[in-house]
Parts: sequence; structure tokens; C-alpha cells
Amino acid sequence: MGSTSSCCVSSSPKLRRNAHSRLESHNPEPELSREDTGCNLQHISDRENVDELNMEYNPSDHPRASTIFLSKSQPDVREKRKSLFINHLTHIDESKRGSRRRKHSSCSTIFLDDNTVSQPNLKFTIKCVSLAIYYHIKNRDTDGGMQQDIFDEKLHPLSKSEVPSDYDKHDPEQKQIYRFVRTLFSAAQLTAECAIVTLVYVERLLTYADIDIGPGNWKRMLLGAILLASKVWDDQAVWNVDYCQILKDITVEDMNELERQFLELLQFNINVPSSVYAKYYFDLRSLSETNNLSFPLEPLSQDKAQRLEAISRLCDDKYKDARRAGKKRSASVDNLVGVRWVPAILS
Repeated sequence: MGSTSSCCVSSSPKLRRNAHSRLESHNPEPELSREDTGCNLQHISDRENVDELNMEYNPSDHPRASTIFLSKSQPDVREKRKSLFINHLTHIDESKRGSRRRKHSSCSTIFLDDNTVSQPNLKFTIKCVSLAIYYHIKNRDTDGGMQQDIFDEKLHPLSKSEVPSDYDKHDPEQKQIYRFVRTLFSAAQLTAECAIVTLVYVERLLTYADIDIGPGNWKRMLLGAILLASKVWDDQAVWNVDYCQILKDITVEDMNELERQFLELLQFNINVPSSVYAKYYFDLRSLSETNNLSFPLEPLSQDKAQRLEAISRLCDDKYKDARRAGKKRSASVDNLVGVRWVPAILS
């Protein structure tokens, strides 16, 4: 059998024999750093809070960051507030002459805002998005940021007509932007949700690529955002060749290149979280209120009232059943799947 010392030597990883068979402590070699090994990969712990640090600069990615268009519109809010008193006196004078006044609900008629976050009004949403783009152009930074040739209308005109030499000097009016967007949405039969996603992509482009939107690039920038938003949002997207039927003088190759470079500038980040979508929707409503852009109010019809009452009764019945069963949770419309609809009569 081996001696005790030899057993201890062979079993201990911290001891070794030297040339004279003497026991001594084993000193491990120092570990090489990442700089010494030539590997400069970023550790995962260094990337944990990147999103929180960049939240202020990426409003199109994070729901808590303020939208750019709303901050761009703030310089004009004070001027509009100064004219509120004058507008109020004007409305009073118009009401005396029997002109159209703001609709208010009464005992016999109820007016509802048919514009919701899940089903926005198309015409109203396009007006708000056009107004947001207008403020982007009007209150853009003086330095202008970086320039991208793919969006320049002088290098890539949308029509065969000659581009004026001062095409990038005069800011477009809000009505001009609205007509351009409305034409594309009407011809391509796009939805109101697609307009909100378009605005998200525009602000994401401005943030990621560090560029600014101006009189000389706003049309092609909007065209690229609409093209991409329609493919991401709609199940049956419009093809690039279809836009060539709307804009007669543009080629398919130009549309393909516009889409490719737009995606590259977005770093292929086309995801729009529901929280970001909702933030842009409500900020657009706030923008409309500060600019006296009235919401489309429609009178409550009997058919719509019956549907609302039926939903209310079903929700109330399911809530009572849940409480009887000991499930203390509120019923929602999402829990009404599979429930048979029953006719309801207004009382």
C-alpha cells in the first residue's frame, strides 16, 4: 500500500513535487484579460440597461418616451392659446347668426365619438398624421442633420415635371401633406391603423438615421414609411408595382431601392408594440385638441344602442355568474367569445 504522504500528494490539486521530491504549494497562472487575448466582445451585463438609457431618444420603441411630433408642436401651442378668447367671441357671434355650433348630447339625442384606439376614424387619423408631419417640417432643426440621397426629390423625382430650383426652401402646408397622404391611402385602400404605424416609422427613421424631414424629402420619406407600414400591418399588402400605378412616373426599381434603404436605416426594426401604438394614437388626439381639430361626432342610432345594451347585459350576467362561482374578477368583452347574442330592446 502507498504511504500517507504519497496519497495526499496525488489527491491534492494544490500540491506538486519538484525535482528534489519536496512538497510545495502550486501557484496557478494568472488569467489573461480580454484585452490580452484579443477578444473585445461586450459582456452581456454591459448591455442589460441599454434600452432604459436610450428610452429618451427612441420614442418609437418605448411607450414612456414622449413622441417627437408632440414636442415639435409645443412652440405653436402658446400662439393658439392666445387666440382662444378671440375664437370664443367669434363662436358666440356666429351662434347669434344661426351658424353651425358644436354638437352636444341631450335627452333625445346622444352624440358619440366613433374614433377609438382599436378602430380609428380613417379621415380623422390621416388629418392628424398630416398635421404631425407638418410640425416636423415647420419646427425642424436648423442644422438639418444628415442627408440621404434616396429621399431627395431632386435626385429621385416622383413625377416627370421639372423640380423647381427652390424645391427645398418652402415648407408645405398641412393641406398639401394631407392631400398627398390621402391620395395614397385612398388608391391603395389602406386602413387608419396603417397611418399611425406610418408615423411611428417616420419618427423611428429620424431617430435611428439622425436625419430630419424637410421640404425636399418629406414626400419620399412618407412614401417609404407608407409602403413599409402597409406590408407590416395589412394581411394583403400592396405590392411595389401597385404604387407605380398610383404614381405614374415612378419605377419599380426605384420603389424597391427606397424600401431596401428604408429598412436598412431602420436597422430592420419594424416591430411596433401595442403600447407604442396606443401612445401615438392618444398623442394624435392631444394634438388635434390643441389645434381645434374636432372629432367626428355621430348620433347614437337605435341599432348601435341595441348592440351596446346587449353587450352591457351580457357582461353583467357573466360578472354575476363569476361572483356566484367564487371567481372575483370583472368580465370583459374578450370573455364573451362563444356566447349567443340575444336581441335587446331599448327601454
